[in-house]
Amino acid sequence: IFQGVVEHSAVLKAGRKLPNMTAKTQSINVLDMLPMAYWVDSDIGYKGTSRMTWDQKKLYAEELAVIIPIPEAVLDDANYDIWGEIRPRIVEAMGRRIDGAILFGAGKPATWRDGILQTAASADCAVTESADLFQDIMGPDGVIAKAEESGFMPTGVMSAVSMRARLRGLTDSVGQPLFLSGMQGSAGYMLDGLEMSFPMNGAWDDSQCLMIVGDFHQLVYSIRQDVTYKILTEATIVDPSTHNVVYSLAQQDMVALRAVMRLGWEIPNPVSAYRADLDDYSPFSVYVPAAEVSNG
Repeated sequence: IFQGVVEHSAVLKAGRKLPNMTAKTQSINVLDMLPMAYWVDSDIGYKGTSRMTWDQKKLYAEELAVIIPIPEAVLDDANYDIWGEIRPRIVEAMGRRIDGAILFGAGKPATWRDGILQTAASADCAVTESADLFQDIMGPDGVIAKAEESGFMPTGVMSAVSMRARLRGLTDSVGQPLFLSGMQGSAGYMLDGLEMSFPMNGAWDDSQCLMIVGDFHQLVYSIRQDVTYKILTEATIVDPSTHNVVYSLAQQDMVALRAVMRLGWEIPNPVSAYRADLDDYSPFSVYVPAAEVSNG
């Protein structure tokens, strides 16, 4: 069942799935210090010693749920499978919530880390759009270079769908399109050999970010509980914010479908020889609109 949520979540499709969690909190060991090798200055010289250390990062499994109430009369009168129609919309909504929380920190649980946008911005891996789109993306100070400077080789690009038109409009000095080899076949969008994806589930906020470039192997997630469904027939449903009763299923001749899943995610961000001396780094860089990046 969980495969449906993966298909509706651009982040989970691009990220790396770890083995399922066996508890609400799970630690992953991350290399924190590299060993050093030393030249021996003579035949009887002392050999240097070194050590490696590991830090622990934690994945916190948080619950994502929804309840869909429906009058029994509607079910009785329907000439099609209502539950079959509802379930795909539920996994789509879950995918949208997951992407929004991981990419932008939108409505994220308190235990989860900052979203990718905030993580990249705090590591000075954000490029603000200018009049020169090509240099913003491909230049030595562009969004691809920002991820590389942190010691990561980008594996993919995630972008707002509005960027497709801007890329189609890029031309060289003689007016030839830079990203289209022909006008007859389908257009495959790639940047420096990196395949692009354009999330269409409604989670992307192009007022905050236009493009994310990075090593998506560094985005890991784990499932504590696959999506499970349960039919409720006699429950009382209350508003989560006010705790006021919204539906009394038994009294109002209604039934409800409840869907629940739990997962956690993290960015391991291990130390590497390329950036061992850097104070801050991020496997992701972001291309943001000229307006200020939100850190909320």
